[in-house]
Formats: sequence, C-alpha cells, structure tokens
Amino acid sequence: MGTHNGETTISTFEFFEMFPDEDTAIDYLEDLRWGQGLYCPHCDSERVKRLKQVPYFLCNDCRKKFTVRTDTVFERSHVPLQKWLYAMYLLETSRKGISSIHLSKQLGVRQATAWFMLHRLREACDVEALPLSGTVEVDETFVGGSKKNMHYERKITLPPGSVGGKEIVLGMRERESGEVIAYPIPDTTSRTLNREVWRNVERGSTVYTDDHYGYNNLDRHFNHESVNHTKWQFADGDVTTNGIESVWAVLKRGYKGVYHHWSCKNMRRYVNEFVFRLNCSKRYNHTIDRLNHLARNAIAKRLTYEELTGD
Repeated sequence: MGTHNGETTISTFEFFEMFPDEDTAIDYLEDLRWGQGLYCPHCDSERVKRLKQVPYFLCNDCRKKFTVRTDTVFERSHVPLQKWLYAMYLLETSRKGISSIHLSKQLGVRQATAWFMLHRLREACDVEALPLSGTVEVDETFVGGSKKNMHYERKITLPPGSVGGKEIVLGMRERESGEVIAYPIPDTTSRTLNREVWRNVERGSTVYTDDHYGYNNLDRHFNHESVNHTKWQFADGDVTTNGIESVWAVLKRGYKGVYHHWSCKNMRRYVNEFVFRLNCSKRYNHTIDRLNHLARNAIAKRLTYEELTGD
C-alpha cells in the first residue's frame, strides 16, 4: 500500500477497490503497524504468535491477547476497520471537514457513533510539532458565536477567557515549508503571546505579525517586523501575515459551513484536525500517503467516551 501510480488522489470507487472488505483493512493496518516486526503493544515483547481466532495474537511473555486495534483510537470500537479507514479517507480529503451527520450517512452508523469516531480521529491528529524557523507569520483569531446574538442565560455562563462569546486561537506558519502550528490560548496578553511564540519558533528567526501590542517584546529574540492593520496596511514588501490568515479562512469556513458550532472543551481537537490536514497537504502529495500518516498517528492514542463527555 506504500506504492502508488503517478496520480495524486484516489476516488471513492478506487478506495473500495483497495479495501473491499474487513480482511484487507486489517491486513493494511497490520502491515503499517508491524511491517518491520511484530511486537506486543502491552509489553513490547517480540515473542508473539498469531492465534487461529483471527485477528488475535498472543504474547508469550505477558500472556495477553491483542489485535491491531489494541492501544489505538480504534480500540474497543465495534465499527469495522473498513469503515474506520473510509472515515479517515473522508476526513483527509474534505478540506473544510466533515460533519458527524454526513459521516453517519456515508458509513451507515448512528450520528452519535460518527461523532465519537470523528473525535477519536481528531485525537490522532494531535501531533507534537517541531519548532518553526526561517520566516514565520504569527497571528491570532477569534472563533465562535457572537455574544450579542446569545440568550441571556448563555451570556452569563461564558468562561472568563472568551471574548464576546468567542474563543482565541493562536497560529504560526513557516513561510518556506507552509508548516502550521495552531491551538487555543486563554488570552492575547503580551505575556501569553510572547511565551507561545518563544516556545514554538527558533530564536533568531524572522517573525511577521500585525500591530497588536502583545507582540511588542518579540524583538528581544527574533527579527520582528509588523504590518499596521489598524491603518489598513496588509503588506509592506515581504512583511505580511496573509499566509496564516489564509489558514483562518479555511478554519472559519469549516466552522460556519460544516460544524456550525463546537464546544470550548473540544475546540483544540477541531483545530488539530484542520492543522493536521493542512500540514499533510504540504508534506504528502498522494491521498494514500496522507492515509498512511493518519493511520500511524492513530497508534498509542486513546480517547474514551468518558474522557470525551466528562467535565
């Protein structure tokens, strides 16, 4: 499955030719996970054997059974792996995301099941990013409903960090590679903004921002230049934040046109989804390469229903 033709994408018809049944989906994930050598996900022992009760394995050291689902986002799910792979394919190829209602119709599962599946896949999208370098554009945006349109009962329950009912997302984009880092932040104070940029951008890099006062102290560690958005200046030669703002355009189109709303508690997972998809489109040209990447990131990650719905 690692090789493909010169095309950069596959159609839905071609996808089901590659994965016509559950057995091919299991074989694909087993090869992706254990192609370099089979091991036990419980104790890392290589003394394992396949049981006649397919798709189970048995570890000869810890004596525990396991399958390719063990210690992944698919664990303890009754949804066939073929449907999981199709959900991953749809998530990777839908630029602005896919709603749980639409996914439930595509997979033939309940909407609640599709919702849980999508959040588990977003958990797989949570990848630790390497520090950005070179020329980096930094900007923050506000995502969510407008406070003036909310009922009074909703307004008084808004968390302290919200701005007019909106949540704050900080983004950084490396201009040369197109690599993006983005996640929610509690506020736009100088302390918060400077701390997050220092943590994610290599010292000595060139950082472009707008004229927000919170970025004023970046000059200490970076070659910092800014454009004055308050005076309608959006570019000064190479100095611009248009690159990271194009990321916000995609994120907000997905929010308004596909999801319509997401909770503050789960907001980071939604942002992870968009960032993962954008970064994948820069790293990998082919749909199968993107599917491989997401499948590998699904290993050693779990999200239970209690964790997702609990306080």
